Amino acid sequence: MIRSALLLALFAAVPFSHAAHAVPDLTTVSERSAFQSTGRYDEVIALCAAFQQAYPKQVKCIDFGATPEGRPMKALIVTRTGAMTAQAARQRKLPVVLIQGGIHAGEIDGKDAGFLALRELLENRAAKGALDKQVLLFVPVFNVDGHERFTPNNRPNQRGPVAMGWRTTAQNFNLNRDYVKADAPEMRAMLALVNAWDPLAYVDLHVTDGAKFEHDVSIQVEPIYSGDLQFRAAGLALRDNVIADITAQGAQPQSYYMSFAESDNPQSGFVDAVSTPRFSTGYFQLRNRMAMLVETHSWKDYPTRVRITHNAIVSVLAQVALHGAAWQQAAAAADARALKIAGTPVALSYKTTDKSHMVAFKGYAYTRTPSDVSGILMTHYDETKPQLWTVPLRDEVVADLTVKAPGAGYIVPAAQAQMVAAKLTQHAISFRVLGADQAGANVETFRADKATFSPGSFESHQLLAVQGAWKAEPRALGKGALFVPVAQPKALLVMALLEPQAPDSLLAWGEFNNAFERKEYMEEYVAEDVARAQMAADPALAVQFRKLVDTDPAFAKNARARLEFFARRHASWDERFNLYPVMRTNVVPNNVVPK
Repeated sequence: MIRSALLLALFAAVPFSHAAHAVPDLTTVSERSAFQSTGRYDEVIALCAAFQQAYPKQVKCIDFGATPEGRPMKALIVTRTGAMTAQAARQRKLPVVLIQGGIHAGEIDGKDAGFLALRELLENRAAKGALDKQVLLFVPVFNVDGHERFTPNNRPNQRGPVAMGWRTTAQNFNLNRDYVKADAPEMRAMLALVNAWDPLAYVDLHVTDGAKFEHDVSIQVEPIYSGDLQFRAAGLALRDNVIADITAQGAQPQSYYMSFAESDNPQSGFVDAVSTPRFSTGYFQLRNRMAMLVETHSWKDYPTRVRITHNAIVSVLAQVALHGAAWQQAAAAADARALKIAGTPVALSYKTTDKSHMVAFKGYAYTRTPSDVSGILMTHYDETKPQLWTVPLRDEVVADLTVKAPGAGYIVPAAQAQMVAAKLTQHAISFRVLGADQAGANVETFRADKATFSPGSFESHQLLAVQGAWKAEPRALGKGALFVPVAQPKALLVMALLEPQAPDSLLAWGEFNNAFERKEYMEEYVAEDVARAQMAADPALAVQFRKLVDTDPAFAKNARARLEFFARRHASWDERFNLYPVMRTNVVPNNVVPK
């Protein structure tokens, strides 16, 4: 009896000792609520650890950063190859796919879809064998602080979940406008993760707003219209294969962003385009890598959206398992071509032409009537009456601004070197430092004929647009200046950052605004004396001035412009005013050392 009692006591204790080693619950709040709700960020922290516990050889849970409010930024490294470090993945030449959800934390389908897909992948119930051929980096929530700004009211034009996070970060940055400028600590952490792992494909999971229609997801990929010309075939294959996969599973995808050309007007149709590098799908092709934007439609319910996002994730991983090796070779070939970009024309921006063709689009019956609330024409949809629309699609995308790459690279004077070096380092761009002064270097300079500041702030910046051209000019180069060669794999990104007229250049984001602000002036009475002295010394200048006064009414009425006419010709004029403080060079400067 004593022995039996002892055995019974031991047996009773077994569940407690085994509990520490039991397989943890890997389901989400979303699954358990039949995809009506989504969990808070503590669930992400718990699931990250739980997946590692359940699959210690296949999953590693890491912190890759911290948010301004002190929360850990979690990522899961997932593979059956044993390559749990970036170095191991490189050594084994494994393709890496980075999938991130919650860059806009109210659009949270990707978190719940990703965890579901991850469990099925590890159980070999989805994309069987895919994890044997690649490494998956899964970031469930990119905008963590925004995720925890959690209410039922954040997305009034979105059907589920019952509560969700906020679009922007705690510092009010929109992370999907931050890839190039990298102001947000979250983006700098993401770029460090990208630099370490160099993903072949970056998948950005969103939910779009807009009109009501039957189509449920947009799948957009670059490079297709932009980036390295030969690498575009890989981007097109990834996009078309994923669209085919999810269509076979019941989705109704389109390959363009389903936002009307004219707001709220279905008959205006759609315009396909290339995003600028502030967006994920405008950025990664400049690194010769692929980016996919998955945009489910906000008017579909949450279970539908999670299912479609899940299927897209599984499809991407299945496609990379099949074609990743070939796509890696294509990416490497694009890197090699970038080394030879010097002196060749490079497209810095793209535009969609007016050429269109009619497409059949699955919408709903609608009416357009004047509103007695807003006073504008409003569209109202009847979701009980599907209707096939025939609408124009403009999808011919061509290069807009094209600039010939410098023969050697760019030179950033020492005064601006610290800021620019920090930006280049964030993007893993190589540069060197001038170790000694160099007098009279033959360089190209850009002087703005016109500089236009944005009237307000955007993403904490006052934007700047300039008109002008590069011109040969000898300039002295000082010790400590940076030399940024174009002969490097990220040459396209170098030009996107440093060409002054590129749409998301450092100049465009206002990083050099001081160079385009006039700081030194003469009092009017001094300027009057200077003007009279100049006209007395140069009668031809006097004739030129009088002609302007007589023929240009705006000039004639502008006292400041009249005095500036002479000030610009005086020895006191600041020759650096409107001079872009970055130069181009066709030869590598002397005395440069790696940084």
